[in-house]
Amino acid sequence: MKWPLLLLSVIVLVLSPGLTLSQSKTTEPKAKESGGGRFMKDSWITTKTKTKLIADGRTKARRITVDTTDGVVTLLGKVGSEKERAAAEDVTRKVKGVKGVKNALQIVPDSSRKAVDARDDEIEKAVMERFQKDQPLKEADIKVRSDAGVVTLMGKVPDSRVKNRAADVISKIPGVKMVRNDLH
Repeated sequence: MKWPLLLLSVIVLVLSPGLTLSQSKTTEPKAKESGGGRFMKDSWITTKTKTKLIADGRTKARRITVDTTDGVVTLLGKVGSEKERAAAEDVTRKVKGVKGVKNALQIVPDSSRKAVDARDDEIEKAVMERFQKDQPLKEADIKVRSDAGVVTLMGKVPDSRVKNRAADVISKIPGVKMVRNDLH
């Protein structure tokens, strides 16, 4: 085992609530029957996925955000090539507990990365400003991510009306190429 992976594994073991020293590194904590159990299992899958992406070496894992909901992993961020995008999905599919993968990674060559990152920061800021001016959206638990102009909405909203409203508001912001509405 490589030293960085060993160190990361130790950190994960120490910081993971519900994981005891008697459990081996390949077991995952049992999900509690309450609503918090699903979160625990999802967060465990997220941690394992991120660890494996770092250890794999075919991807620049720091550029990839991993989000897990009900065992389905969403990969967000910018990668330099189709090969890196495919490698990230391949690694993720092999993680124990993963039921599916939504690969929303955008391919952005390194030469264009600075300009695209700056533009995405502006888009995310504009989206959050619009949400703050809209009462139903202001009160909703919505996370926003922009990758090369593709805006992904994640989180929970009270009903489908608010979910649809969020996508409508965003689609009118300059620079938004597409909206992925993953709100529940």
